[in-house]
Amino acid sequence: MTIRPWLLGLRPRLVLAFVVVALASGTAATAVSYREARNDVLAVAQDAALEQFRDDVVAASASLPYPPDKADLVDFARRLPGNILAEYGNLHTLRLGNYTARTGRWPDVPVDEVFPPRLRQRVRSGGMFFQREILAGRAYLAIGTMLLGSHGASTGVEVYTITGLFDAQQSIERLARSTTRTIVLSLVPAVVLALLAARGVLRPVRLLREGTRRLAAGRLDTRLPVRGSDELADLVSTFNNTAGDLEHSVNRLRQMEADAHRFVADVSHELRTPLAAMTAVTDTLDEEAARLPGDAAAAARLVSSQTQRLAQLVENLIEISRFDAGGARLVLDGEVDLAAAVTAALAARGWLDLVGTGELATDLPSGVTAELDRRRLEVVVANLVGNALRHGAAPVRVAVRGGQEAVELTVSDSGTGLAPEVLPHVFDRFYKADTARTASKGSGLGLAIALENARLHGGAIEAANRPEGGAVFRVVLPRQQPAAVPGRLDAGLEVAE
Repeated sequence: MTIRPWLLGLRPRLVLAFVVVALASGTAATAVSYREARNDVLAVAQDAALEQFRDDVVAASASLPYPPDKADLVDFARRLPGNILAEYGNLHTLRLGNYTARTGRWPDVPVDEVFPPRLRQRVRSGGMFFQREILAGRAYLAIGTMLLGSHGASTGVEVYTITGLFDAQQSIERLARSTTRTIVLSLVPAVVLALLAARGVLRPVRLLREGTRRLAAGRLDTRLPVRGSDELADLVSTFNNTAGDLEHSVNRLRQMEADAHRFVADVSHELRTPLAAMTAVTDTLDEEAARLPGDAAAAARLVSSQTQRLAQLVENLIEISRFDAGGARLVLDGEVDLAAAVTAALAARGWLDLVGTGELATDLPSGVTAELDRRRLEVVVANLVGNALRHGAAPVRVAVRGGQEAVELTVSDSGTGLAPEVLPHVFDRFYKADTARTASKGSGLGLAIALENARLHGGAIEAANRPEGGAVFRVVLPRQQPAAVPGRLDAGLEVAE
């Protein structure tokens, strides 16, 4: 299994889904908690700073004369702790101490940034106000207030302070780190739960996959255990029902096929006896046909030819039924010279006489040998050459070639070739390319029988059209038996032209 298909599998997707859900929910929950905790920390720090500043200002302003001069403002600011800005009209005093000694020095920023104008505007409207600021990456709290007189009227004296929120900031940072760790740690149980859920889901899916493979391999009795009552259990139950129906249907079809094969074989064998008697009678009719009057002679010849065709059909049916029943066996004749066997097959049917007439051409070099059943090879030659002579055009060429692992026999003609829609069906039983030839001498079984004989040898037959015109049938047979050569058997062969 490659990495990419594994990543696209159900288990990684389930784990990813659980992780995403855990991450989203954990982030949302911790974000809300973080925000509330952060606000609480800041509120406590701010309240403490505001309360302390109010108390300090009240205590320091008790001895401040009104209206104050520059010296009074300086003295007032000196009595206040921390970083102070005091203003009265055009007078002001600023003291930025070493309150931020932890960071080394006070941030080198303008006063307007330390005490922002917006805060100062709000203070001048009356009351105490504060504003959080970030200076040099650190958090500060700027506070300002307007001093009030004894009757609650504004004195015009503004006082500001800025205090660091370092402790609160560190607490918030620790809280953020803790929140991040919590989110990361929450992924561990999410992954564990995802793996457990995937295991529960994938177990029946894996069983279904293995069961489907066994069904595809022909083990129709495959059934899976049904556990639980969920949708997956229902799916397994449906699989079992489907497998049972399929087994029943296939067994029924096999029985029907076996009955059909038995019927063909039985009928063919039963026809042999009356056909033998009919053939003897037609032989006599052939001998007497010359002395019979016109119509009687034609009828006698027709009966004789059709009887011979029927006898050939019966023999072909018996032969094909043997293949269907698995009863066909090779009777090897040892190392057979292919050229001699092909020549004998042509001579037995009187086709060698056509070699000199231009109807038949041969290319049969001696020395091309293979372990063959000679009788079955002659059946292949007779069917292919007879088919080419009947339906092709002269000259018909028969050639033999030898290779390292296999031998080749080609039979070609010079006709128009096979139509594209015919090529896939030339070896089908009872198939005839031309419907007008349904009453021709052929039975429609010759090429099917030739193919079965080639397969029995561990070989194959291919049908094609030659580029220059005409059909070509290419028989490839292994040199040695039993044939266990994977793939094609045409290593080292050249297609005969």
